[in-house]
Amino acid sequence: MKAWLFPLRFLLVAAVCLGAGLARGEPADTSASAALRARYGQLQDQLARNPFQRPLYLESSEAAEAVTGSIHALIDYPFATAGAALNGPAHWCDILLLHLNTKYCRATIDSRGSSLRVHIGKKHEQQLNDAYPVDFAYRVAAATPDYLKVMLTAEEGPLSTRDYRIVLEAAPLEGGRTVLHLSYSYGYGFAGRVAMQAYLATIGRGKAGFTVVDKQADGRPIYIDGMRGLVERNTMRYYLAIEAYLGALSAPPQARLEQSLRDWFAASERYPRQLHELEQNEYLVMKRNEYFRSKGEARVP
Repeated sequence: MKAWLFPLRFLLVAAVCLGAGLARGEPADTSASAALRARYGQLQDQLARNPFQRPLYLESSEAAEAVTGSIHALIDYPFATAGAALNGPAHWCDILLLHLNTKYCRATIDSRGSSLRVHIGKKHEQQLNDAYPVDFAYRVAAATPDYLKVMLTAEEGPLSTRDYRIVLEAAPLEGGRTVLHLSYSYGYGFAGRVAMQAYLATIGRGKAGFTVVDKQADGRPIYIDGMRGLVERNTMRYYLAIEAYLGALSAPPQARLEQSLRDWFAASERYPRQLHELEQNEYLVMKRNEYFRSKGEARVP
């Protein structure tokens, strides 16, 4: 279906929310692992004192035709555990499905490599043919005992958006912990910019990111808005999905989906100003259905 045939509201949402089988990892540049740990060292103050109440640092940037969100974080999982869990296209489908706007995800491996067929849609339940399909190439750029780099890339999205990149880096730290770096970016042309400006002026009006740009007279923070606010919200949603997925691995296999859903929702509700969209039960029912639809199983009651 041509992009211009979709309802404008959906196109706007899809354009701003896009956020791969298992490829053999290329030999890692040992300097990449060292650089990631060095960056972690440089961010000690920000990781220790921030509004997130966890060791996490979020930043964003906007260029003429692109926007990027980036998170550095410390997680309490050994690198061997986190690296194995985050190295695999099917695992990434389970992660991406936690995001509100991911309606479907199926991983495939063929002679051309590994990919994820992802459908992006509204924050509410909808038919699959009303969602926008995007094909992400999945590549393990590096996988060694002390460094992992996974890349999900898509050349095209709706309304002339392009060059989607989700990149995850991980490296071990002392004490059985792992440092993560997640970046999420995309580019856009004229039509994409117009659509996003329309979204920010209508559906997205009043929505904020996490970066504090000023304070009101009473001391309350004023948060970044616009394109940077938008990419910050979605970068955080993807990061919280990674955390929820990792946290659920300790549960029995049959309980992992439910735990990851509940943990993702609870984590997002810690930041209601930026991330609240649905009530818990609506989110849980929607996501259970979307998960089983992606797996080709019957929808839950």
